[in-house]
Amino acid sequence: MIHVPSWLQLAWERGILTTKYPFEPARPEEVSPAGVGPVPTSPLDQLTDAPARCPTGAITLDAVDQGKCVRCARCLGAGFAFTGPVESSEARRGDLVWAGGRPGAQTNDGPLADLGRSIHVYLVDVGSCMACNLEVLALSNPYYDSQRLGIFFTNSPRHADVLVVVGVPTEEMVEPVRRAYEALPAPKAVIAVGACAIGGGVFAGNPGLKGALEQVIPVDRFVPGCPPPPVAILHAILATMGRSRTPPGGR
Repeated sequence: MIHVPSWLQLAWERGILTTKYPFEPARPEEVSPAGVGPVPTSPLDQLTDAPARCPTGAITLDAVDQGKCVRCARCLGAGFAFTGPVESSEARRGDLVWAGGRPGAQTNDGPLADLGRSIHVYLVDVGSCMACNLEVLALSNPYYDSQRLGIFFTNSPRHADVLVVVGVPTEEMVEPVRRAYEALPAPKAVIAVGACAIGGGVFAGNPGLKGALEQVIPVDRFVPGCPPPPVAILHAILATMGRSRTPPGGR
């Protein structure tokens, strides 16, 4: 009779597996092929077919707007490749527009740097497909284990320091998200996660939508992607805390 190890035995022998990010760079298996932004493999002004392939207008002959990009891969046949950095969140919306299609110097403003090493996050869905929700909530699982970094999720905005918002702001959710923002005690910050929250994604301009999240409440950090991988969201939260990818014990 063949003995098949139980999942409990296998887990005991394997031990606890947790990502080494942010103390080490994200590993390739932690980021899907479309988990980073598209980058032109030739001068952007020579890729004349690419703008017509882009369903959201993210690509022009002058720049690539990573905030509009939904990672649909239609540009891959027109001289693009998914080779952008996973740590691509920005403190200013305009910095997600890569001139010439190449990322520039990143801004790492940390509005909550004075809070120390612990922070509480409140998640709000203003109208999403649930993809970004799952990527955000993955931070609390044993693999990403955000609590090891002092990042905790809370069920009340009154107990939170950061408002993480996913989805396109619908008219019905404008007032609730404003109330959630107002309920956060100061100092506070807002992170817009995903193309929908940044600018509407593929739904931009449709009836019943307010538009970009920054038209409703102030936004301190923009995380591009559709959806962005958990490590990209984790990087954005750490940047809001004024923390960068450093060795254990460093700030």
